[in-house]
Amino acid sequence: MTADDSYGRLDDDDYPAYTMGRAADMLGTTQSFLRAIGEARLITPLRSEGGHRRYSRYQLRIAARARELVDQGTPIEAACRIIVLEDQLEEAQRLNEQYRQAAERAEAVEPPAAA
Repeated sequence: MTADDSYGRLDDDDYPAYTMGRAADMLGTTQSFLRAIGEARLITPLRSEGGHRRYSRYQLRIAARARELVDQGTPIEAACRIIVLEDQLEEAQRLNEQYRQAAERAEAVEPPAAA
């Protein structure tokens, strides 16, 4: 990947643009906090060719949510589990809405038979 290609990817939420030090600074946390949520498998940073952790903006948003919960007194393991459950709930709600819309479209095309 050339430098020109990298610049085009900076708008990509999944592009690992941030070093561990920069990510920790942006979040106002420590590098050990980022390692801890990585060990808890909340986020899995990509590695540079030299083996250094790199974080995406999407991962930083997740880490920020974890930090918010930890700052409120939630143990880090519990914070990670809460975030996973929140994500699962959001996905289930999104799917339910898709199914509801599909059912409404099907009903509009073919009204239910009268009993």
